[in-house]
Amino acid sequence: MAKMEVKTSLLDNMIGVGDMVLLEPLDEDSFINNLKKRFDHSEVYTYIGSVVISINPYRSLPIYTPEKVEEYRNRNFYELSPHIFALSDEAYRSLRDQDKDQCILITGESGAGKTEASKLVMSYVAAVCGKGAEVNQVKEQLLQSNPVLEAFGNAKTVRNDNSSRFGKYMDIEFDFKGDPLGGVISNYLLEKSRVVKQPRGERNFHIFYQILSGASEDFLCKLKLERDFSRYNYLGLDSAKVNGVDDAANFRTVRNAMQIVGFMDHETQSVFEVVAAVLKLGNIEFKPESRVNGLDESKIKDKNELKEICELTGIDQSVLERAFSFRTVEAKQEKVSTTLNVAQAYYARDALAKNLYSRLFSWLVTRINESIKAQTKVRKKVMGVLDIYGFEIFEDNSFEQFIINYCNEKLQQIFIELTLKEEQEEYIREGIEWTHIEYFNNAIICDLIENNQTGILAMLDEECLRPGTVTDDTFLEKLNQVCATHQHFESRMSKCSRFLNDTSLPHSCFRIQHYAGKVMYQVEGFVDKNNDLLYRDLSQAMWKASHSLIKALFPEGNPAKINLKRPPTAGSQFKASVATLMKNLQTKNPNYIRCIKPNDKKAAHIFNDALVCHQVRYLGLLENVRVRRAGYAFRQAYEPCLERYKMLCKQTWPHWRGPARAGVEVLFNELEIPEEEFSFGRSKIFIRNPRTLFKLEDLRKQRLEDLATLIEKIYRGWKCRTRFLLMKKSQIVIASWYRRYAQQKKYQKIKSSAIIVQSYIRGWKARKLLRELKHQKRCNEAATIIAAYWHGTQVRREYRKFFRANAGRKIYEFTLQRLMQKYFLEMKNKMPSLSPIDKNWPARPYLFLDSTHKELKRIFHLWRCKKYRDQFTDQQKLIYEEKLEASELFKDKKALYPASVGQPFQGAYLEISKNPKYKKLKDAVDEKIIIAEVVNKINRANGKATSRIFLLTKNNVLLADQKSGNIKSEVPLGDVTKVSMSSQNDGFFAVHLKEGSGAAGKGDFLLSSDHLIEMATKLYRTTLSQTKQKLNIEISDEFLVQFRQDKVCVKFIQGSQKNGNIPTCKRKNNRLLEVAVP
Repeated sequence: MAKMEVKTSLLDNMIGVGDMVLLEPLDEDSFINNLKKRFDHSEVYTYIGSVVISINPYRSLPIYTPEKVEEYRNRNFYELSPHIFALSDEAYRSLRDQDKDQCILITGESGAGKTEASKLVMSYVAAVCGKGAEVNQVKEQLLQSNPVLEAFGNAKTVRNDNSSRFGKYMDIEFDFKGDPLGGVISNYLLEKSRVVKQPRGERNFHIFYQILSGASEDFLCKLKLERDFSRYNYLGLDSAKVNGVDDAANFRTVRNAMQIVGFMDHETQSVFEVVAAVLKLGNIEFKPESRVNGLDESKIKDKNELKEICELTGIDQSVLERAFSFRTVEAKQEKVSTTLNVAQAYYARDALAKNLYSRLFSWLVTRINESIKAQTKVRKKVMGVLDIYGFEIFEDNSFEQFIINYCNEKLQQIFIELTLKEEQEEYIREGIEWTHIEYFNNAIICDLIENNQTGILAMLDEECLRPGTVTDDTFLEKLNQVCATHQHFESRMSKCSRFLNDTSLPHSCFRIQHYAGKVMYQVEGFVDKNNDLLYRDLSQAMWKASHSLIKALFPEGNPAKINLKRPPTAGSQFKASVATLMKNLQTKNPNYIRCIKPNDKKAAHIFNDALVCHQVRYLGLLENVRVRRAGYAFRQAYEPCLERYKMLCKQTWPHWRGPARAGVEVLFNELEIPEEEFSFGRSKIFIRNPRTLFKLEDLRKQRLEDLATLIEKIYRGWKCRTRFLLMKKSQIVIASWYRRYAQQKKYQKIKSSAIIVQSYIRGWKARKLLRELKHQKRCNEAATIIAAYWHGTQVRREYRKFFRANAGRKIYEFTLQRLMQKYFLEMKNKMPSLSPIDKNWPARPYLFLDSTHKELKRIFHLWRCKKYRDQFTDQQKLIYEEKLEASELFKDKKALYPASVGQPFQGAYLEISKNPKYKKLKDAVDEKIIIAEVVNKINRANGKATSRIFLLTKNNVLLADQKSGNIKSEVPLGDVTKVSMSSQNDGFFAVHLKEGSGAAGKGDFLLSSDHLIEMATKLYRTTLSQTKQKLNIEISDEFLVQFRQDKVCVKFIQGSQKNGNIPTCKRKNNRLLEVAVP
């Protein structure tokens, strides 16, 4: 992969214009064309001064990697290409180093990428701040709060598959080092109407689909839910499945995130139970019934759903059923109960579902805040991230769009104010004269909406509180009376004559000219949505629930705290929240991210000019550029400016020794730039017109080409000289090595010739000496043969007269001697192996050697046994003594014995001294451990086995707990009277204790072990060694065991086993324990 080109300035290799302040000419077409050009080259970020414009690419781009994070870390804002990381780093460093609280405002319409932008900001801050276990836990909790809030507050819309249906403001708190301590989340206006109804092509909140797709069958059964989406009226079926979205995997992610954030298991269960109850509320249907007095009332059609809801929430079914059928109105000391018709019952059902879900969401935010809040009381630095709905203009705009657009008006107002304030502060700080900037102030629109006497929200609240018949039409009439003369308000029924001919407005609508354009609002539903009423009967029914979470969500339902005062309206609550938010934002240094959606198809590589132009207008981006360019379009610190353009002047190139400002002055005077085009601040140079900057860039580009040619020429000369010197040096080295090699070869040739000559001479001398030695040997052999023949002749002549008299006896003795010699020589070659168990022995060759043959066999066996014994160590001798003892005790008596013969007796099967788990047990036992083994202690009550550690020392038998190492029983060897076991192939044995002894209080021990033969043998030998008395070993298929005051018979029977070849013990009655042996 090609090496990434390193950029040192925003102006390097720029595609289009990276900062819109430098755009020439500045108009709407050039603005859109510049965005399109950069978008086509995958440059989705563009600056307007310090404001970041972000275009949603609708695809993954390789610009968010850890390498990119490090690239933008601790870099100047304008040093690299525009990126959201640059703004995040600037905000974080200002907070950490300059102790300035920051806020990042992310705005744009649905689908523009606001939520992803907020995630990127948080992930960058998490990556660049400090490390450590506690810090990492805080960062992880802050990041994992996003999946939880997205699941409960986001939904698929026609514009966005993961649209935030609530506003979120998160304050991240840092310590003096810049490490995160915690955070606080505020939520604004959850779109709770989506719970009961969704537009065509849209879904309900994600969590409903995630539960039904990802929960296990057991979990769904507990929640009384079915996996089929079509079973629930609150879920739209036309968009239940979303391409590229795995609801099951997301459900697992949400549960994991809730666990990381700090939700307890019972809290998570309670949350999902409330979600299930909301889902099932939509399945409750009503039917009309007429009463005797002629009034209509409603009844629930199928009470099964109501029953399951009551079981989930712990509410009395009759209480909830009555709350759906009756409404109680209290006035002072009077109570009036009226029946609800079908329409009113459905309204009550939906109102309960919306309130239940909305309050659950608010509780989730509060619970998350409890987990992520800073634990220390020290002063904290704060970075706020605002992810809130953008300006909305739909075909049908209602109360929700009205207050969303009101919020955007307030954000636009603070945006303009803070931008101008920031510009003015920088001019004053740098000593530059400030000139007044003309701009549209939308305070008049904000006043139209929020004025306490004549504002639309005030009129709406007044209409909701007015006695008598209140409808949306009466509200519109009131608006026509109060706001008719306002220049930003339009209505068909207005008394102002200039609107009488405006037939584009329906009768039930009014229009407001926002800063982003005109928006027509349908007045239908304004009053109901502003009232946001939940009947008191339903609140009280919810408070009576045994479900702790639901009870906490409806505190007003407590009869002891009945408040007859009308609750605040939705509009007034939102107005107060917006006021608090604006007050909070004004205390912080603002950073802006303006998100733009390139097309309505949610597709990559498509740029819709008209759609982008519409968003640019209502975001006020051109006005933002004009405000920024009203004075000086570009400003830069003296040091980077001099560093970038110093090659344009001979006096500053290559090094300027004086102050940076003086160098810049010399540079600009040398280039003869008009004085009205720039101004010197205290730390920055201010350039008025972008053309001046582009001229500098062109001159720099030309100068860089000249410098590159010069550098190339010098480099080529240096390279040729270096190559020549290297070749010369190499030739000398090669010549010296060759001469050395030639002399070595010559020396080796002379040395080889000398060795050959020497070897021939030595060979000749050796052959000559060999011939002489052979001749001498032959002479000696000849003399010896002659002497032998002569001596033989003399002997035969001397003894011939004696030979005939003793010939028979001599021949017999000689033959016998030869036969014996042959026998022993054959035995030598036919001897068996030295193994004592080898019974092979050669056959007897002659009858007269029978006794000799047997005696020799006996002597050889004794000899090889001694040789075998001499190889034993003391330890091995002890083992064979134990094996011999075991043979005497169990051979032909116990069926398990033959299998134990080939197994060595190890004794210490548990490495108690090495295993730290048994340190406590090791400290408690100060004697040498003869055997340490895990045995099964049989429970006298039910025959079940419990693992125990069996320890045998020189003086005691101990039983200890396997897990804790605590000693349960300690029995002196003198108190052990007998060991009983069966004759079958099992490992059960009973240790009988002396009656009246201290250890016999609970009775005898009935144990089971895989090394029964070894344990019984060692216990027998140790008891004999210590007490000088033989331990009684009883082998019987039926024996008695003392359990406390009772004697129980242990009986062994043959039987098939369910557990394979493992014997099982079962208590038959109070007097019989039956052991089934396979």
